[in-house]
Formats: sequence, C-alpha cells, structure tokens
Amino acid sequence: MKLGNLNPSMGATKSTKRKGRGPGSGHGKTAGRGHKGSGQRSGHKSRPWFEGGQMPLSRRLPKRGFSNHLFKKEVQIVNLRDIENLNVDSVTAEILFKNGLVRSAFKPIKVLSNGNISKPLTITANAFSKGAKEKVEKAGGMVTVL
Repeated sequence: MKLGNLNPSMGATKSTKRKGRGPGSGHGKTAGRGHKGSGQRSGHKSRPWFEGGQMPLSRRLPKRGFSNHLFKKEVQIVNLRDIENLNVDSVTAEILFKNGLVRSAFKPIKVLSNGNISKPLTITANAFSKGAKEKVEKAGGMVTVL
C-alpha cells in the first residue's frame, strides 16, 4: 500500500451541489436563492444575528434586574492570611502588587479578616473589615486608612 493509492471509504465523500445547471438538476434557474429581494442578488451578506426582519431574540427576551455599573466601586480584596505570609514590617499597595496579591497598586484595596496575624504590622489600605482591624490591633499592629 502506498500513499498515492489511498482513497476515502465508500460514502465518506459527497459530490458538490452544482447550482444553476438547468431544471433537471433541481437547483436550476434561481439556484436555490428564491425570487427577488436582497438575498437573491449577488454580493448580499447577512449579519449572523439578522433574523430576516423578525423581532430579534435580544428584543423578544424579557429584561430583568438592575445594573449599577455606572456607580459601582471596584475593590481589590486581600485576606490577613496572605499578609501574614509576607516577610515585611509595613504593608502598602505597592508591596501587595509586587507580591502578586492585587492586580493594580492604584485601585482601592480592602483587607478582610480571613486568617490570623501573629506579628505586629503597619497596614495601609483603603478599607478594612471590622474583624481585620481588630485582629491587626490585637497583634500590636497599626491600621492606616487612606
């Protein structure tokens, strides 16, 4: 057996539909495009979401809920257990960013009380949860709200 002798198995391939080749072919005259209208003309392209003048799906579906995207505040969250693993005395946005705990040093950061803290640290952030503030101060640290 050689590569040049290989053929697809029976029924695996079909011959192409020959449009516009006379009435006997079943696809003569209008070649499956119908009569008149933009879809019958050459160069016609329909947008993938176009439904032929029918009310589009996006407009048929009910609109629900409320989106507060104009006024929402994006806050980056850091847990105390992640801060505990850092080997520093004071924690700022730049240090959190360098250690990969936040995506941006310029967006607001909130510290949450998930985990424990054993050493006194000075933490600077935009917001603190009540529990996080208590845990840091209990360990002898200091909290600075920007």
